[in-house]
Amino acid sequence: MSVAVIATYQSDFKTSDSSKTFPEQAQEAAVGAMKSVGMTPDDIDAVVFSLAPTFFMGVADADRWSVDHVFAAGKPIFRVHTGGATGGSAVHAAHALVSSGFARSVLVVGAERIAETPDAQKVLNLIFDAFYERDMPLSTNTSVALQLSRYLQNHGLTEEDMAQSVVRQRRNALANPHAHLKGEITIDDVMNSTPIALPLKLFDICPRSSGSAAMIVGDESVAKRFQTRPAFINGIGGVTDTYWIGDRITPTSRTDWSSLKVTEIAAKRAFARAGITDPMREIQLVELYDPYSCVGYQQLEHFGFCAPGMAARLDREHVWDVKGGQVAVNPSGGTLCTNPIAITGLVRAIDAASQIMGTAGSMQVPNVRNALSTALGGIGQFASVSIFGAEPTSH
Repeated sequence: MSVAVIATYQSDFKTSDSSKTFPEQAQEAAVGAMKSVGMTPDDIDAVVFSLAPTFFMGVADADRWSVDHVFAAGKPIFRVHTGGATGGSAVHAAHALVSSGFARSVLVVGAERIAETPDAQKVLNLIFDAFYERDMPLSTNTSVALQLSRYLQNHGLTEEDMAQSVVRQRRNALANPHAHLKGEITIDDVMNSTPIALPLKLFDICPRSSGSAAMIVGDESVAKRFQTRPAFINGIGGVTDTYWIGDRITPTSRTDWSSLKVTEIAAKRAFARAGITDPMREIQLVELYDPYSCVGYQQLEHFGFCAPGMAARLDREHVWDVKGGQVAVNPSGGTLCTNPIAITGLVRAIDAASQIMGTAGSMQVPNVRNALSTALGGIGQFASVSIFGAEPTSH
């Protein structure tokens, strides 16, 4: 059964928004998505709530006290939580509900208020094992710094090479009315930004963003009723790695800490389902979950868009540019510019699907037939890949 994206909505993202409560944020997205295509709550069969750790808000189970605000009372509701991959996993859950015949239409909705904690890093660091890992002290920043150091060493790359992605995406984000960070910056600006965990500097790292987003998916009958140009979810791939970081680095795993091998496995599964055999030729646009300057490059290499170590080198040749490039990489600015953790993967999916639907506004890239989005969580423990197409696949 074909599953299509019928409607999307995302708020403007910023550090905080005191004008709304969390349930009101979620409702804004739900209403916005429905209104955009003339749907009402009665047209929604089930709800998937995209919600990562609620420690950021100092409460538990915020999805429960949002039920009425997102019109889920009397309907099935499922909360999804896979860390930073939550939004991508939520899209996959909705796809499963429709393709199985459980529901004809599903609302995927979520919100984030990460700035309500004085130190989000302390919350994020709870993903590490308390006995073996947390006292090292590992954090999301120091872990990625170790990963980046190894990646640079393995491929003869420099910190300046990584800075290219920040410069390109901040520029891309100028066309995105919802982006948190945007502007014309230089490689020197990135290099001179505050050291955080070398080789990572402040501009190599995503912001803490608050806001909300929603996507409505449905079967072909619902899509025909409400959307003249749907985006079909033609391929999905989701993979989970073992919890222990040390257990991922073994002689049999044939990987090291710099690798994001889990994303490669997820992408291969999504490509197979979508009938994609040559991503560089068949996919025109990607929206990658890239909270750090190196992570987008690593995914492009793992997905087969280029050889290992080549993504940054191709950036110098403008291969990933929105205008004049071969594949438009993160026209929205990506996660480097906007990171509302609970829904970041959902926003990546929305930005990819919107390009297929022709609703990307000032970010619209012409002639997009296939688009890819990703989401990552738990220091590479969770990965999801989604392929959106202008036509349903026959595979």
